[in-house]
Amino acid sequence: MNPPQYVSTAVGLGVLHLFCKITDSTDGQRVIAAVKETEDSDHQVLSVALFGHKADVGFMALGPDLWRLRALQSKLQQAGLEVADSYVSMTETSEYAPDLPEEMKMPRLYPELPPEGKHAFCFYPMSKRREQQGNWYTLPYETRREMMYEHGKSGRNFRGRILQVVTGSTGVDDFEWGVTLFGTHLDDLKEVVYTMRYDEASAIYGEFGTFYTGLLDEVEVVTQQILNG
Repeated sequence: MNPPQYVSTAVGLGVLHLFCKITDSTDGQRVIAAVKETEDSDHQVLSVALFGHKADVGFMALGPDLWRLRALQSKLQQAGLEVADSYVSMTETSEYAPDLPEEMKMPRLYPELPPEGKHAFCFYPMSKRREQQGNWYTLPYETRREMMYEHGKSGRNFRGRILQVVTGSTGVDDFEWGVTLFGTHLDDLKEVVYTMRYDEASAIYGEFGTFYTGLLDEVEVVTQQILNG
């Protein structure tokens, strides 16, 4: 059988978030093997023990080979995990910062994860509103750019406490962006989202999807905890 044709993004990396539930057939060693087999110098997989009923364990996989990311999904399912939710996106730079210097573009397009010392994790998707009384896309570009500058300024106040990875998903999933937050403390995540929701770009024009929150660690630690406590 011929191998699949290589598919990647033109710029940046593909990103796959998987949120899974354990089942009676979940094999911890096969879960660990699935992650390890996916990781290499170009591909990263982060493992998260999730809180709440929506899912038990989450994975954030990044890399250029989209078939490799898809194979991770299959391997995790074959290891007995049930995918309860997922999100597909790509790393990108903001259209509102076209003159961003190269040294600031690269960490956005090719982030090196996980950030040291930040084990509190949160993911949520978001879009800009298109309602009659609040349609983001009918605003002039310069107005949108000013509001996004204000929004970014609020986020920069959390530099050192929070690492934010914003990935684009227009046309490939239900929302327009995926937002992944890494913090030192759980309440760092709460505070940054709370603070930035008061910015006009978010308060009037932001729409948010389901939030997933958990604890980031090595796949062996996460697997041990979700299976054995």
